[in-house]
Amino acid sequence: MKTYIYMVRHGESPKLEGNERTRGLTDKGKSDTIRITEVLMNEGIDTFVSSPYSRAILTIEDLARAQGKEIIVYEDLKELVFLDEGQIVPDQELMPTVRRMFSNPGFSLPGGESLENCQRRVFATFKDILNRYKGHKVVIGTHGLVMTLMMGYFDQQYNLEFLLGTSKPDIYKMEFDEGVFKGSKRLWIEPF
Repeated sequence: MKTYIYMVRHGESPKLEGNERTRGLTDKGKSDTIRITEVLMNEGIDTFVSSPYSRAILTIEDLARAQGKEIIVYEDLKELVFLDEGQIVPDQELMPTVRRMFSNPGFSLPGGESLENCQRRVFATFKDILNRYKGHKVVIGTHGLVMTLMMGYFDQQYNLEFLLGTSKPDIYKMEFDEGVFKGSKRLWIEPF
């Protein structure tokens, strides 16, 4: 029995608005939700799940509504906690921190979590989703780093370079057969 997981990385989000949990989408992020709906509308999605962060929910909300579905929120799909929960890492510090974390997966900032701990957290939830919705087509509203960690559990090509090559938003369709990962395909095409 095949299960399909559609990783939908959230759209562009303003860094200065709110905290990590409440940041919404920029105007571009909002307009990209229309394209996400167009790309996935005919996929026959059964289930919608999301990170609890507003930007992830808002990115898949129009599609879920168009399909007449509710979004199930999983707390453990939240973004990696870089600092004390809710604080935003300044842009100039973000990439050096992410690079350091990928080179040392046990490293964390004070009050934050490491890549190892984040991957353990999100993969446990991913595994639950895969088992609970076996045979379904499931959209997961997610974050770039969390998406990379979930996909990287199955294939090492999903690493820092992969993360740096993704866009906001982005869509990857993962195929599983009886719980065994068979591959993935990027569905998002950047507008010209």
